[in-house]
Amino acid sequence: MDKAVAGVMANAAANIDMSRHRFCWAIAVVLGLVSIVLASRIMVGGVVGTSPDGRAAIIVTPAERDLVLEEMRGLLEAVQTIIVANNAGDLNTVAVAGRKVGRANMGPQSAEFAARLPMGFRKLGMDTHLRFDQLALDAEQFGSTEQVSQQLGELTGNCVACHRAYRLVASDPG
Repeated sequence: MDKAVAGVMANAAANIDMSRHRFCWAIAVVLGLVSIVLASRIMVGGVVGTSPDGRAAIIVTPAERDLVLEEMRGLLEAVQTIIVANNAGDLNTVAVAGRKVGRANMGPQSAEFAARLPMGFRKLGMDTHLRFDQLALDAEQFGSTEQVSQQLGELTGNCVACHRAYRLVASDPG
């Protein structure tokens, strides 16, 4: 009888151990899935939906929207300055205007704000700033108005691509 009881108890203990093992695996799987979702949210960003015109809607606070629009106006002012200076053959002004909106002069962004921006939006933005830096460097080094025109045409392709793909939608947090 003792052997039978011991066998039943051993089976019960094995079943409990298997149940614990399954429970641990289930928790590990759930945590893994949550980690993947959170990582993809950070990597891909926060496109929340589609705007009525078909572009991806990026939900930001009104202050964040104002900040991005201010930066975009600065980029557009630089483009205008570069065109006028390049037409006049003033490559020093071209370089100064390009460097003014290059990577070194990007404004700080909070991690929370950056996480809400889609990866494509962030990549286009970074590439645009880097292209302004390259345009400034090339204007100084090579002194070619034709090259500046070529680079500016390619650079503004980023602007077109971004404005074609994304729309900022201001929404109060809460």
